[in-house]
Amino acid sequence: MSDLKKIVIDGKEIEVDGAMTLIQACEEAGIEVPRFCYHERLSIAGNCRMCLVEVVGGPPKPAASCAMQVKDLRPGPEGQPPVVKTNSPMVKKAREGVMEFLLINHPLDCPICDQGGECDLQDQAMAYGVDFSRYREPKRAATELNLGPLVETHMTRCISCTRCVRFTSEVAGITQMGQTGRGEDSEITSYLNQTLQSNLQGNIIDLCPVGALVSKPYAFTARPWELTKTETIDVMDAMGANIRVDTKGREVMRILPRNHDGVNEEWISDKTRFVWDGLRRQRLDKPYVRVDGKLKPASWGEALSAAAAAMQGKKVAGLVGDLVPVEAVFALKQLVESLGGSVECRTDGAKLPAGNRSGYVGTAAIEDIDAADHVVLVGTNLRTEAPVLNARIRQAWINGAEVSVIGEDIDLTYDTDHLGTGRDTLVQLVADAETLDGKNVVVIVGQGALTEADGEAVLSQVMALTEKMGGKMLVLHTAAARVGALDIGAVTEGGLKAAVEGAEVIYNLGADELDIDPGAVVIYQGSHGDRGAHRADIILPGAAYTEEQGLFVNTEGRPQLALRAGFAPGEAKENWAILRALSAELGKTLPYDSLAQLRQALVAEVPHLKQIDAVPENDWQPLPVKAPASADFRSSTADFYLTNPIARASSLMAELSAMAQGRGETPIAAE
Repeated sequence: MSDLKKIVIDGKEIEVDGAMTLIQACEEAGIEVPRFCYHERLSIAGNCRMCLVEVVGGPPKPAASCAMQVKDLRPGPEGQPPVVKTNSPMVKKAREGVMEFLLINHPLDCPICDQGGECDLQDQAMAYGVDFSRYREPKRAATELNLGPLVETHMTRCISCTRCVRFTSEVAGITQMGQTGRGEDSEITSYLNQTLQSNLQGNIIDLCPVGALVSKPYAFTARPWELTKTETIDVMDAMGANIRVDTKGREVMRILPRNHDGVNEEWISDKTRFVWDGLRRQRLDKPYVRVDGKLKPASWGEALSAAAAAMQGKKVAGLVGDLVPVEAVFALKQLVESLGGSVECRTDGAKLPAGNRSGYVGTAAIEDIDAADHVVLVGTNLRTEAPVLNARIRQAWINGAEVSVIGEDIDLTYDTDHLGTGRDTLVQLVADAETLDGKNVVVIVGQGALTEADGEAVLSQVMALTEKMGGKMLVLHTAAARVGALDIGAVTEGGLKAAVEGAEVIYNLGADELDIDPGAVVIYQGSHGDRGAHRADIILPGAAYTEEQGLFVNTEGRPQLALRAGFAPGEAKENWAILRALSAELGKTLPYDSLAQLRQALVAEVPHLKQIDAVPENDWQPLPVKAPASADFRSSTADFYLTNPIARASSLMAELSAMAQGRGETPIAAE
């Protein structure tokens, strides 16, 4: 940690870390400095010159506050703290000059530009610019880039801040964007006109301070002041990224990231950002009952009485899907258990130890990766399972961390030490491992390693490895609902097979990733007409994740609250409310009439769920070490873009999936 230094900014004396830049020191003092190229999560470029300030006693010209550190300032003649001015006539004139330069070639597109209303250039031209231009020559134009189906480009608007170049090369780990040419001929372009090959490319839309890079699917659909903004949680993977859902009427128009240093920083994956078109397609909007082999529309009364009649006096099994909030799982568990049945949430067959939180969550927080010296990845492909987490490990690698991989040898956008592909390598590593004193070690185990028959043995080896290396373990989940369901004990001894064995009725709560054998009566409750609905005998339409309030516990065990952004279509209802209505029909009425009462019952049973946004400490309970089979690890995610019913209903996700598969095919010689 650098020494604290005193500095006077606009007459206000503050004490800051000497390693801070002047722009950061101004923020500490609560003084706004305009900027275009500076971004706190990217390297410093210092090329827009908008953040100029006056350093008293320094050079007779303004200095770029983003590129100058506090420790580089000279004290006054009698040793007084250095003085910086952000509102002097020199600074005002410099900012006006810079703004005039920026607007020389900028087109007057504001009425038709998608960035209008949330554009940094508009805001700063109003605040710091002048109301005239001395420029009479024709403006230059630039050719548009084709970056793929997600990012639309209008490069004539580009002000060469290079944020997109720095993000793609530093955070996303791809090297397809850069700046070529000099002076008026300089332009941001992509290498050999390639489209971007990253699961994080949508973030450059948020980073662009002008309308040069905008969202292609959202183009020309809404203005920011028409949208209702709701802060909620993403469920496309188990990381629980913090997002903002913008709605217009009943429709979700776009999804943007929210800053949360402990989870997703301020990045989200492309699936999270662009899956919203799947929320309006293939929706279940009325109940159905199968009559003479065909599904027929029914009223809620008919569907609930048919479901109650089917369940009465039968052996019932409940299955929990990947996108269900904890409250709905809790209601299902209470209802099914009151009928003498059991509930199972590990529908992919993952061998996660119920009741042992250190075994199904681990002991590491996502934030621990930032300070890690050594990261060990077991049986996971982070680029497809959790791209934002992968970017975080890339940052740790940039800061000097070593990354070892046991599993598929894939390009994770950073250098890795590939130890081997199979379980034998893991067993050998456990035998050879030594405690790395003074080093922070994080071991991450993926679902691909735990869903096979010997998953428990693999987990025991990973826990033994964590213990020997003196590190922390993180279980990387792929299903957003899984940790919360495990927390409330929605498990059956013996797993999925034991749960459905001999069941006459299966209550399927949004589990679309598995096939149910013929024989049992299936009641499906979910939002989309996917695999689960095709197999169902009774369909009860539920709300999607943007249409109801709910708790989700992310992969590190942090409970987070998702808020409702819109309403479910047609006659679809909130998931917990459907189960409450069905319980009354069955004569086993659940003891709550509102979501608040349900939450009180839930928190009484599982107290840590009331600590929203806190990561509980888990007691370390290692499993008895067993020997796993001799086989290679596989990733649990075959196709990043089509992992759940909402994504499979999205036409954009289908297009991206086809493009990704096309890239994966080996080109023939003529190409």
